[in-house]
Amino acid sequence: TNLAISQAVAHEGFYYAPDPSSQIACSIGGNIAENSGGVHSLKYGMTTNNVLGCEFVLITGEILRIGGKAPETDGYDVMGIITGSEGLLGVVTEVTVRILKKPETARALMVGFAEIEAAGQCVADIIGAGIIPGGMEMMDKNAIHAAEAFVHAGYPLDVEALLIIELDGPKVEVDELIARVEKIALGCGSTSCQISNSEQERLLFWAGRKAAFPAVGRMSPDYLCMDGTIPRGKLPAVLARIRDLSEKYRLRVANVFHAGDGNLHPLILYDANIPEEMDKAEAFGADILRACVEMGGVLT
Repeated sequence: TNLAISQAVAHEGFYYAPDPSSQIACSIGGNIAENSGGVHSLKYGMTTNNVLGCEFVLITGEILRIGGKAPETDGYDVMGIITGSEGLLGVVTEVTVRILKKPETARALMVGFAEIEAAGQCVADIIGAGIIPGGMEMMDKNAIHAAEAFVHAGYPLDVEALLIIELDGPKVEVDELIARVEKIALGCGSTSCQISNSEQERLLFWAGRKAAFPAVGRMSPDYLCMDGTIPRGKLPAVLARIRDLSEKYRLRVANVFHAGDGNLHPLILYDANIPEEMDKAEAFGADILRACVEMGGVLT
C-alpha cells in the first residue's frame, strides 16, 4: 500500500510524499496506473514526480525494467508514458520510488470563511504571494459538517468554507510563513484561524479532510464524485457556478478539493432509489465539467 512505504522508512526519518486520501488501502502499482495525487501534491508533485523506475509486465508476458535508482535516465521518458496509463499497457510488479527527508517542522492552519468565494480568493492570494504550502485543501459547509461528525477534528461548524493550509521546512521559515498566511487570510475576510501546536493536532486537522469522502456517506445514500481542474484564479467563479447548478437541479453538493492546484472533487448527493435523481445527478455532473472547461480547465 501507499502508506506502507512511509511506514517502512519512518524510523530513518524519511517518507513517501504522494498521499491519496485512500493511502491506507491503495496500492503503489495502482497509484502509478492512475498517476495519483494527494493533499501534499501541491509542493511535492504527483506520483509521476516521485517514481524513479519500475518492473513492468506486458500483455505478451515480456518483462521490462524501466528507469532505476538514478533521478534521471537517458533516452525517452517511458516512465512518463506508463504513469497514468490506467493498466492499458501492462502491469507494474515492482517500483523504485523517491523518498524524502521529513521536514524539520510542519504546521497546519485551519482557516474558516463566511463566504466560499472568499476562501477561493484566499487560495489565489497565497499562491500569488509566492508561498507554496505543503498542502492546501478546501471543504464547504456540507463537507465540514460530515467530516466533523465522523472524525471530531474540531472543525468550526459556523463557517461556509474551511481551508487547511500546511507549511513545512525549517522552523524559522515556517513561523514567518504562518504569519504571512494569517495576514492574507484576514485580508480575505477570514472569520476563524486555528494553528496546530503539535504533530498530533496537525494530523487531526488532516484526518477530517482525508475522511471526507466516506463521511459524506452519512449525509446521503449515494453520491457522484466529479473530478476537474481549473486555473486557481477561477476558483470563486466555479464555486458560484456549482452553487447555482445545485439550486437548478435541487440536489445538494459537498465540495472537497485540492485548492492549491485547482483540482475539484464536487460530491453530488442523490438517492438512487428515486429514479429521476440518478439522471439529475449525471446531468449536474456534466454541467460542472463543462463549467471547468469553459473557465480554461481540464477534465481529470
